[in-house]
Amino acid sequence: MSRLAMLFDASRCIGCKSCQVACKQWWGLPASETTQVGTYENPTDLEPNTWARVTFHEYEANGQFQWLFLAWGCVHCTQAACVDVCPTGALKHNALGFVSLERELCNGCGYCSQACPFKVPRMETVNLLTGEARASKCTFCQDRATNGLTPACVKTCPPGALEWGERDALLEKAHARVEWLQSRGYDQAQVYGETELGGLGRLFVLTAPPEAYGLPVNPQYSTLVASWQQVVQPLGYLAVAATTLGLAFNWLATRRARLSNIEAVEPDATEESEA
Repeated sequence: MSRLAMLFDASRCIGCKSCQVACKQWWGLPASETTQVGTYENPTDLEPNTWARVTFHEYEANGQFQWLFLAWGCVHCTQAACVDVCPTGALKHNALGFVSLERELCNGCGYCSQACPFKVPRMETVNLLTGEARASKCTFCQDRATNGLTPACVKTCPPGALEWGERDALLEKAHARVEWLQSRGYDQAQVYGETELGGLGRLFVLTAPPEAYGLPVNPQYSTLVASWQQVVQPLGYLAVAATTLGLAFNWLATRRARLSNIEAVEPDATEESEA
């Protein structure tokens, strides 16, 4: 099955935030209470009820000034730290190539939010009394994608800065676009996401270096995270099992010792009758 992906072309984005609004509308996500903080960005970060966000950056190079927009959300890594650390299987790789989320399986551990190199997943408290939480993030509209439909953000993008399709075809288009931009004076134009973390499901055509957009140049996560489900977590289960067995053995040994002591101090029934 061909892997699907999303392509964002920063050179076409006008910062209208239609994608941000479309995501909220499709998923029925409530608006956040915000205040004017002197920036184009609002809200200023991803939230449990904000899975897609347009970021704004000012960039100057070689005496030229640019306003940079970025349609931001989960990038659906091939080597996904969130999938590696999720203990319940709530986060997993879909056959179409994106990282899906089944919130009903989430136990609120928060490992995904800590492990993600892009700091994407957000935790939502669903029970104030118990502190129970659930993870949330962009899923490429998994309900639409698995039924052959385009994600809501892509469908609504007025300038066509967002595209959806087979990843290989989008990569070919992205490289052609970069070549065209470079011929028009955007010397720093480049593709981001082709190889990072095994290849991202959200690809980017950038007109400036990744760091100008707030993107990590070489995103990575530790080998400990990568081996979590295969090594660390099973060892944790073994440690818990060993502790439980040790406590049970200790209880049995203590009980046996107490019974032996009781038998030793109790008078023999024959001696009592003779007396």
